[in-house]
Amino acid sequence: MRYNVIGYLVGEGFRNVFKNKKSTIASIVIMCMSMLIFGMFFTIGENIDHIMTNVEESQGMQVFIKDGTSSERVKQIGEEIKEIDGINKTKYVSKEDALNQVKEQWKDKSDLLSGYESVFPESYVVTLTDLKLNEEVQSKIMQISDVDEITSNNQTISTLMNLANGIRIVTGALLLILVIISIFIISNTIKLTVHARRKEISIMKYVGATNHFIRGPFLVEGIIIGVISALISLLIVGLVYNIVSGNLMQTDIAKTIGISLLSFSDMFSIIIVVYLILGIGVGVIGSSISMRKYLDV
Repeated sequence: MRYNVIGYLVGEGFRNVFKNKKSTIASIVIMCMSMLIFGMFFTIGENIDHIMTNVEESQGMQVFIKDGTSSERVKQIGEEIKEIDGINKTKYVSKEDALNQVKEQWKDKSDLLSGYESVFPESYVVTLTDLKLNEEVQSKIMQISDVDEITSNNQTISTLMNLANGIRIVTGALLLILVIISIFIISNTIKLTVHARRKEISIMKYVGATNHFIRGPFLVEGIIIGVISALISLLIVGLVYNIVSGNLMQTDIAKTIGISLLSFSDMFSIIIVVYLILGIGVGVIGSSISMRKYLDV
């Protein structure tokens, strides 16, 4: 009996979808447009987070030691830096290492640097666990005695953090707006089906059918519309993202900066879950709203 009821609800839901083809297509188109816009900002946000992670791992700060500091004290400074909260890795750079790095940059003119080993101070290259701690960590390092100065790409880090936060805010606001629009569209679409069957619903109520039983097919209809929209949007977003990201990675700017973007497969599991939750949730809410007044018999 339970199986027959479920079969009836699902069957009626599918029949409603195909019976109202125009309104169903309109709902799917609107939901797809909403999900595509959200998907665009979602993938951008995920890549910003990915780039931020890479920056955290590679873009640190360089802590220079005062000239004349003993070897024992230099090692001790390294240990004191490691003890600071927010430090990921520390790498010691000797005077010779610093000279060799500059020689690599100068290439053919590197011979001009011969005899200048003592000019370059010893230092530690420090990376962070979280870029938000950048200024706090710098302040604590500067309190360590025999630390001369710190160089860091503060402007780059600040710009990336502001960009990441801006993307998150825009994505959240867009999601809210698009969900409201989608709920409105689906509720009106299903309302047409409900209105056409209002007499049938009244008869079912009089013979004892529960609200849950009557509401079931329309909820299924909303879910079907949501799932179809989610799958279509997922396919389009995947194709467009692969094309755009592939072209971006071939540009000279991307090669020069050395950034990497996430592949769509890296984000697939997150996006499909988000899309299905959005599609099913919007479908259920839209269906519930459209049914209210017709169940009050």
